[in-house]
Amino acid sequence: MTAEDKTITLFTTRLRQLILEFEQLKQENKRLREEIAQRDGVISDVDAKLKSLQENYDSLMTAKMLEVNEGDMEAAKARLSRLIRSVNRCITMLSEK
Repeated sequence: MTAEDKTITLFTTRLRQLILEFEQLKQENKRLREEIAQRDGVISDVDAKLKSLQENYDSLMTAKMLEVNEGDMEAAKARLSRLIRSVNRCITMLSEK
């Protein structure tokens, strides 16, 4: 083999290696892009779930605030009823004298 033949053979071999490496990198790139797309889907699902849970939490907190206010109203009504009964007793006692 002449020096030119060796050079051409070496060039051809390296070119084939580069082509094989390029094909491998293309496959890996494709796999990674699919993985990214899958993870993006998972992220969007988790994002939607987070938003839904946040809305549920906000609704629960609003309901809890209303419940506390209604409880305060019940306590205030009970206190007012006791005061009215007390005043009525006083009026009754004064009118008996």
